[in-house]
Amino acid sequence: MKHDVVNLDSKKVGTIELNKDIFSVPIRKDILKDVVNWQLSNRRQGTHKAKQRSEITGTSAKAFKQKGTGRARRGNLKTNILRGGGVTHGPVLRSHKKKLPKKIRKLGLKTALSVKEKEKSIIIIDKLSINKASTKEISKKLEKLKVKSALIIDSNSNKDDKGFKKSILNITNINLIPVIGMNVHDILKFKNLIISKDALVEVEKRLI
Repeated sequence: MKHDVVNLDSKKVGTIELNKDIFSVPIRKDILKDVVNWQLSNRRQGTHKAKQRSEITGTSAKAFKQKGTGRARRGNLKTNILRGGGVTHGPVLRSHKKKLPKKIRKLGLKTALSVKEKEKSIIIIDKLSINKASTKEISKKLEKLKVKSALIIDSNSNKDDKGFKKSILNITNINLIPVIGMNVHDILKFKNLIISKDALVEVEKRLI
C-alpha cells in the first residue's frame, strides 16, 4: 500500500509503503466498541458518593408519638423521603476499571488505523517541525493541508522541537500525542490523522 508523503506546506516529497497488516485489516465495529468502552471506563474516577440512611448523623429515635398529634405517622428522620435524609440506591465508591486482552487492544488500534486509511483521512508528514513557535504560522499550514480536525502522532523521540508543540496548543480540534499515547478513542474522535514518517516506523514496531 503506497501512500504519499507531504511536508507542512502540502507539497508532495515522496511516497511510503504502508503495512497491510496494520492499515488494511477487516473493519470490526464490535472490536472498536469494546476498546473504546474499555478506555472510557478506565478513565472514570469512581469517587462519586452519596450517604445512605445508615451513614446520616443523628438519632434514630421516633420523631414524635404515633397518635394524638394530628400529623402523619413519622419514624426515623434519616429516611430518604425527608430533606437531609439518606439517599436510596445512591452512587457508592467503586472502581470502573475493566480488563481487556492485549490482542484485542492491539487489534483495536489496527482497526482504527484501517478505518482512517479507508476514509482517506491519513496524512503522512515528512517532519513535524517549524523554525519558530507561531500559532498563526501553523494554522496557515493546516489550512494548506485542508485540516480542521486532526490527531497528530509524532515520534516518541522527538523531544527537541518544542516550537511545533507550543504552536498547536491553542488550536481547537487539534491534538498532538506521541506514538506511546496512541489510542483508539482519539483516532476515531478526530476527522484526520496526521503521522510523521518517524512516528510511522514506531507505529509499525508497536503493532507488529
